[in-house]
Amino acid sequence: MQCAQGILGTRVRGLGVGARPGKPVRVSGRSAARRAEAPGRQRPEYEPHRISDPNYVRIFDTTLRDGEQSPGATLTSKEKMEIAKQLSKLGVDVIEAGFPMSSPDDFQAVKSIAQEVGTAVVDGYSPVICGLARCREPDLERSWDAVRHARLPRVHYFIATSPIHMEYKLRMSKDQVLRAAVRGAEHLRSLGCRDIEFSAEDATRSDPDFLVDVLSAAIEAGATTVNIPDTTGWALPQEFGGLIELLRRRVRGAKDVVFSTHCQNDLGLSTANSLAGAAAGARQVEGTINGIGERAGNASLEEIVMAIALRGEEQLGGLWTGARPVHIAPTSKMVCDFSGMAIQPHKAIVGANAFAHESGIHQDGMLKNRGTYEIMTPESVGIVRADPAGLVMGKHSGRHALVTRLHQLGVNLADEQIDDVFKRFKDVADKKK
Repeated sequence: MQCAQGILGTRVRGLGVGARPGKPVRVSGRSAARRAEAPGRQRPEYEPHRISDPNYVRIFDTTLRDGEQSPGATLTSKEKMEIAKQLSKLGVDVIEAGFPMSSPDDFQAVKSIAQEVGTAVVDGYSPVICGLARCREPDLERSWDAVRHARLPRVHYFIATSPIHMEYKLRMSKDQVLRAAVRGAEHLRSLGCRDIEFSAEDATRSDPDFLVDVLSAAIEAGATTVNIPDTTGWALPQEFGGLIELLRRRVRGAKDVVFSTHCQNDLGLSTANSLAGAAAGARQVEGTINGIGERAGNASLEEIVMAIALRGEEQLGGLWTGARPVHIAPTSKMVCDFSGMAIQPHKAIVGANAFAHESGIHQDGMLKNRGTYEIMTPESVGIVRADPAGLVMGKHSGRHALVTRLHQLGVNLADEQIDDVFKRFKDVADKKK
């Protein structure tokens, strides 16, 4: 199993390393790779139904709930607590700690996280602790009981709104689904919950007019965040962004809530769809560390955070987050170790090959200026490379890289010797991995 970057001689920074959240700044050349590291402004004071800075995007982590639904990814209560602490260091705004009704152990895990992580204040910030629930009173009450000890408790309840789900799974009419959505928010408010997230499951395959009606009714009943899930990974980016725009325009009370995205990765578009949703006005983005989750997984939180950190200023209208990217690699490794879910080597940001270079042309560029082939530094996401340029010697490597590696090993050869060594190196590299 491969977790983080160990196979290439790199290591993950210690879990105690910190960095303040930052807003990307306009720079050019190699310094563009440092945008994620730039110190910047404080995150807005938390209000459930609004964000005072219109460009701030809340990061909602569901690794401990949706991520754990990956087949074979069961986490113990102790492991969930450790991940929750690490997510707080990473600076996520919301931690969906679990589905309290699913089992007594999950209830206790969510409750413990709410009591410990949800009451701690680090750099003036405490994460929202959230529990998932169906539109059923026992579920809603169980979730509220689990999270209510946090400084900022939230219950996230859902019901499906697509024709196929209503007919075959729920066996409910449109009117029944709408009334259930309303009753869910009303019941949560009666319990004392004031931070209420409503999800219209399978929203991207739902009738848009009905979706508008359900969301409008949920908002009127008390929902403060409305989440638009692409439950089956069906949508394309332009389509998903268009849906967010339509809903923000037509839903009654849209200006009084935060719109959220939750995109699955069945077509490999979860990150692209999430960014399209944010560009269209969604101000909460949901995802998981390493993109783990049901089937093909969820939107990768590290990809979303770094995309906004690097491109938010220029291409996304100034969007920014409160995440601390230097904690990405330690968090990724912890989730990999605890869940047993391997990270593919070419995974963006945290894969073993993400900051590795074998091609001679690329290696030559990296030795001259790291910005030639890297848009961010590995250090900015918590990785320290054994080789500063990320050189991996192989059949495609060039003379410049070989000479550099020999110098690193304390070997200095004359030009004619280098010619011979390079030829012999190529002969071996053509036959060996």
